[in-house]
Amino acid sequence: MQIAIASGKGGTGKTTLSVALAQVWDGPVQLLDCDVEEPNASIFLSLKSQTEKRVFVPVPAVDSARCTGCGKCAAICQFNALAVAGKTVLVFTELCHSCGGCARICPEKAITEVPFSVGTIRQGQSGNIQFMEGRLDVGRAMAPPVIRAVKKAADPKLPVLIDCPPGTSCPMITAVKGSDFILLVTEPTPFGLHDLTLAVETVRLLNIPFGVIINRSDAGDNRVVEYCKRENIRLLLQIPESRKIAEACSRGESILSAAPELAPSLRNLLEEIR
Repeated sequence: MQIAIASGKGGTGKTTLSVALAQVWDGPVQLLDCDVEEPNASIFLSLKSQTEKRVFVPVPAVDSARCTGCGKCAAICQFNALAVAGKTVLVFTELCHSCGGCARICPEKAITEVPFSVGTIRQGQSGNIQFMEGRLDVGRAMAPPVIRAVKKAADPKLPVLIDCPPGTSCPMITAVKGSDFILLVTEPTPFGLHDLTLAVETVRLLNIPFGVIINRSDAGDNRVVEYCKRENIRLLLQIPESRKIAEACSRGESILSAAPELAPSLRNLLEEIR
């Protein structure tokens, strides 16, 4: 089983909820931090046996001796990663999506693909949790290749919880794709509702079952609850605002350390999803 924890906006408590769900899981579970532009789930875990490896993507390299400057490679590239100036082909690796089209279409076979480093994957163990984190290199523009690498490295025999990037753009879609269920975490504010509607529209297009969790449920108004009723969306859990939880998170502790009474509700939530 693969459960993705996502949100239309940042700051809703998605990561702390992901960690808490992993901690109440009744057996070995994998927690993947796929918010690769700013991973932070590891803050709330005491990790042991950490390992790290690089993530590479293929990018074009042009052999100027064989290239005739025909321009077919630049014409096929939908992302403007190649440009032809006279008989010189310029390659902008930051824009490349590693589709391989330029190498295939080159009539002179002047283009080969070489590895280009974009990030790292870090793995560790915390109790029954097998943790994996993707981290995009500073200055790199595209998160999806690192997210795909993290998901590919997961053990298909074990259940998976995915802490997704916020928003509804390519990184979020890459993270939730292939999941059995999506938990959308939101907050009872106008911004929370606005971004929740975007997230709902996105996951409906993906045709993946989902439900909503309202965090800090008593800190705003009732508009998210009313929206879920109108849209026939399953409201799975409401977590009240708690100063104890906020203080625990500020110390890098799990929400369950401050509010252990939430554990039965989280276990019931997982059972309902199953």
